[in-house]
Amino acid sequence: MTPRARLETVGERPALRIERRLAHRPERVWRAVTEPSELAKWFPAAVVVDLRPGGTIEFTFEGEETLTTGKVLEADEPRVFAFSWNEDVLRWEIIPDGDGSRLLFTQTFGRGEPAIARIAAGRTAAGWDSCLVALTASLDGEEYEQPKDWVGPIEAYVEEFGLADGEVLETGDGKVIRFRRDLVWKPLDEVWALLTAEKTEGTIIREEPPRLLEFSLPQGGVVRWEFTHSDLDGTMVELTRTVPAGHDDVVPEALRSWREKLKEFFATAHGS
Repeated sequence: MTPRARLETVGERPALRIERRLAHRPERVWRAVTEPSELAKWFPAAVVVDLRPGGTIEFTFEGEETLTTGKVLEADEPRVFAFSWNEDVLRWEIIPDGDGSRLLFTQTFGRGEPAIARIAAGRTAAGWDSCLVALTASLDGEEYEQPKDWVGPIEAYVEEFGLADGEVLETGDGKVIRFRRDLVWKPLDEVWALLTAEKTEGTIIREEPPRLLEFSLPQGGVVRWEFTHSDLDGTMVELTRTVPAGHDDVVPEALRSWREKLKEFFATAHGS
């Protein structure tokens, strides 16, 4: 069974760790993870690299003219290759293992508050799983076809990492239930259009398309949907519901129902 990615903490930062056993010597794996012609077979961007500590590494995604740059942090052939990319640190460690190798990959999320940086970990883990399957196929001389279902793998990691769970915050006059969910790179107009039903659930207090919807519930409390988008982090939603003092009994069901609603919202947004 293929090992799953793990979401851990390095220092105070969230980090993904993935391990793979490869039937190839470290020297061969080193070429696959450092040489641009080899990276082109499995890595999600075209790469140009000055392979030395302090050297520049450049990434260009298909269909994009603007490149992003990072810096090589370690280049210890054939054992360790590490570089920065948009404030994250990606590290590839290659360990001899019999007649093959163990590849240990770590991505440490370096941008923003740790709690916010974790939100996209499900999407990122599913993406790296696909990349590492493609890497293995490339090393083995086999063809690789990109998966057609991304919703399932992302949702599986969201569940494993606890990213679908809401939290309960204490306030001076009750509680606030809060969920934060990744919507990948869906355009804001598209996710906003999915809120049609929500607008009928209560009395609208504030509506600022395509970013903010706030309404009061007949049974008490206020629900707020707030969407954000950036080119680096994609699209995310923060959903909160206030629970007035003395109504703590509604919290468990509210956590359950909003959790399911956001799961359905993500699947609908991505055509599932």
